[in-house]
Amino acid sequence: MNNEQKSSAQHASLPDAAPAEELRVGVVGIGWAGQQHLKAYASLEGVRIVSLAGMEQDLRESLQAEYSIPNAFAGWEEMLKYGGLDAISVAVPTFLHAPIAIAALERGLHVLSEKPIARNAVEGQAMVDAARNAGRVLDVAFNHRRRGDIQALKEVIDDGGVGRPYYAKASWLRRSGIPTLGSWFTNPELAGGGPLADIGVHALDYALHLLGEPKVVAVSAATHSELGPQGRGGGSEYSALASSHAFEVEDFASAFLRLEGGGTLLIEASWATYRETDDLLDFTVYGTDGGAELKVQGAPFPPVGQLRVFTEKDGESADYVPPVAPGRAHDGVVEDFVTAVRDGAAAWGEHDGSLALYRAQIIDACYQSAREQREVRL
Repeated sequence: MNNEQKSSAQHASLPDAAPAEELRVGVVGIGWAGQQHLKAYASLEGVRIVSLAGMEQDLRESLQAEYSIPNAFAGWEEMLKYGGLDAISVAVPTFLHAPIAIAALERGLHVLSEKPIARNAVEGQAMVDAARNAGRVLDVAFNHRRRGDIQALKEVIDDGGVGRPYYAKASWLRRSGIPTLGSWFTNPELAGGGPLADIGVHALDYALHLLGEPKVVAVSAATHSELGPQGRGGGSEYSALASSHAFEVEDFASAFLRLEGGGTLLIEASWATYRETDDLLDFTVYGTDGGAELKVQGAPFPPVGQLRVFTEKDGESADYVPPVAPGRAHDGVVEDFVTAVRDGAAAWGEHDGSLALYRAQIIDACYQSAREQREVRL
């Protein structure tokens, strides 16, 4: 074995069989998201991290040692071929979600993928089909719906605290936050889109979740690419001339969604725009009996944002601030995935990735609307 082979596969022997109660997992991707998955798996009883895959050798070896992972590989193909797994997390650039997830599902593994499900709904559909054909779990990590403030607001809305919602707005706005500038994020062939696909899909997900999963019947969207192409919007580390990829995606997007039953939803997503410095994740809803407003300044880091509910009693203001506890983010995502796997084959069909696919279909319609400058019906 040459040095390159040694660096691409550091692994120890692994028994072919594992105790029935033990779930053997692997993580593909060792960036921030992959590290969140590793931390979450390591905290769960009866779960053993047995494989890790990532290109950065020093970081891979460091994480392998930190979590006592017996097998580490440079490539995901090597990891799947080596085997000994029940489930994997996919925490890599978006263009790799579909090929890795489909290959794993076809090997009989359960899959937890980072958002968005894929670059587009066509790839997402292929992933869902693979999960259904394999009879395995496919979950997608929408961690912000697990925020404590969003869960508290969900309870208010579900309990009728605002009556029937008829208008809502959700956004994630950054002033200077183009991620990993000059990387795959700014290449539509690799990322699928800009902030609408990256962080806008989070706003779309928690908004539809809060509203009770209404059907989207039509979208009208616009995208703008004003600052990124000029080398602005990424902080002091970004230079447009030094980028390895041209800036070919939007840096701001807005979408107006018509919902079944007559309600409407506005989504805004920005990587770069002239606004206040701190990121803002927010949600506003107006209903027949009240309204509510959530603001998370400095998102996504504050564990609890500012949540207020506006209503009245006997003609007088009865506004209040609901109690909010911090949520569990990726810890909750991973725990829910493990629970779904452990629930057994009878429950696996309920976790086939179809909800995340629906988000991708809506995002695709938004990009089509922006390109063609017209409303697109779903």
